[in-house]
Amino acid sequence: MQRNEYLAKKKPPKIFAGWWMVIASGLTGFWGAGYYHYGFSAFFNSISAELGLNRQTTSYPASIGRFEGGIEAPLSGWIADRYGPRWIAVFGVFMFGLSLILMQYVNSMWSLILIWGVMLGTSSNLYSTPINVALANWFVKKRGLAIGIKRALDGLSAVIVLPLIGWLITARGWRMTCIIGGAVMWLLPLPLVLFGIKRHRPEYYGSYPDGARSRETVDDTGSMIRKGAKYATEVAEVEFTIRQAIKTPAFWLLILAGACQNLSFPVVTIHGIPFLEDRGFSLFGAALTIGILMVGASLVPRIIGGILADRISRSRMRFIVVVAYLLQALGFGIFLLYQSTAAIYAWYVLYGIGMGISFAMNSALRARYFGRKSFGSIHGISELMVTPVAVAGPIYAGWVWDTTGSYMPAFNLVAILLVVSAVVMAFAAAPRPPARITDVTQLA
Repeated sequence: MQRNEYLAKKKPPKIFAGWWMVIASGLTGFWGAGYYHYGFSAFFNSISAELGLNRQTTSYPASIGRFEGGIEAPLSGWIADRYGPRWIAVFGVFMFGLSLILMQYVNSMWSLILIWGVMLGTSSNLYSTPINVALANWFVKKRGLAIGIKRALDGLSAVIVLPLIGWLITARGWRMTCIIGGAVMWLLPLPLVLFGIKRHRPEYYGSYPDGARSRETVDDTGSMIRKGAKYATEVAEVEFTIRQAIKTPAFWLLILAGACQNLSFPVVTIHGIPFLEDRGFSLFGAALTIGILMVGASLVPRIIGGILADRISRSRMRFIVVVAYLLQALGFGIFLLYQSTAAIYAWYVLYGIGMGISFAMNSALRARYFGRKSFGSIHGISELMVTPVAVAGPIYAGWVWDTTGSYMPAFNLVAILLVVSAVVMAFAAAPRPPARITDVTQLA
């Protein structure tokens, strides 16, 4: 395979291009996650009151958004594997900004579902999956650190952007807050993704993953790719095709563990602020509490989890995730036992620490298990398989509150499933290498 036009023709830059991608993707997630993953909780009561919706119905758009993201995840992952992540990520960021601006026209449940649920949910995955592919391609030995830094920048959104959203809603209303969010998405993340995300893995540009240098001069892309694959084997990483991956028990155990764990995050992020407001917190105070305590507590663990992912063998990575899931379950358990304000604070801190570690470890673990070649497709199919639980969780929690006036039954279920996810993850041992290692262009 000769693609000499992609090879670097000059001395490699002092700063590895992969780190610029970490910054670009992290700042994109900083603003985007602030609105999509954490922000809907701040919008929840304002939208519910204006449109006359109960909590179950108000949960539909966010849940449908996760459903849409899961549906197109395999396609966006495959496109990123086949044609590169840049342009599909650019389109996703543009569509994300447009969706937020169009929120000003929402006047019914169906328009809310169309714009927040379908358009925003689709656009979020259209940029997030390709960005994950880009980072997996450009890093091997430092992948965990790269993902951890990116995830930490994502998490700052809840510390900074979520309280800002709460303040803007109080001062300017939820419609203007959405317009501001869309405009900023076009002004900052869009050019960052356009110029910061590369189309191909680093070997196409004359570099090795992690910015590693070679004493040899290589003149063709095929040789660079073979040497890049050899470099990855130093950490026991083998490149699977999607067909080879789905034949391994690890692939399905990771999906099952992820499905059980994925119930908790949307329940906490979508219903977190309404839950705190029920207990007497103001909108701004609730947003600040979640942002500082839960997500703030996760920032350093995101980086620590990434460093651990780089430093321990792939056969032991899953046990770090087990500990992370158990910390999240412990946080829920403390609150369910005591149900005091102090217990809420302990819950959020423990949940945040576990969440931060698992965020950094999960993507790194999947890449270490199955390699870079089909990472997008493998990630996309995995997202599709765990989507039903992520969709059902917030709707179930809303229905529980509407029928009982309390979130406690839903929180009990989440705590139990977090323990189940930890047990399943403990059995998700690293897969054996496939019988035949295929060419990097053979994705299936």
